[in-house]
Amino acid sequence: MLNQMDPKITNQTIQMFKILGDKTRFRILYLLETKEWHVNAIADALEMEQSAVSHQLRKLKEAKLVKSRRVGKNILYSQEDSHVYDILHLAMEHAAHTH
Repeated sequence: MLNQMDPKITNQTIQMFKILGDKTRFRILYLLETKEWHVNAIADALEMEQSAVSHQLRKLKEAKLVKSRRVGKNILYSQEDSHVYDILHLAMEHAAHTH
């Protein structure tokens, strides 16, 4: 029941949906579901500027939805928490069902 929920958890949930509601961040998460990518590869795949992708990756990292690791001069990004993909898949199923 919503009125009995912890306000902190409620606010974190709302913030997560705000993060997921951005088209670019949604597309980045989709790419990161199955493998690691470096920022330039993400930018190429999405046909976006590297700086714009880096900005969105930073937001996703702050939200603890992606993580990064350094390999030589590259930073590789991957999913932080697979639970978010359950949400994304359900949302996409719902969208397809209501289409």
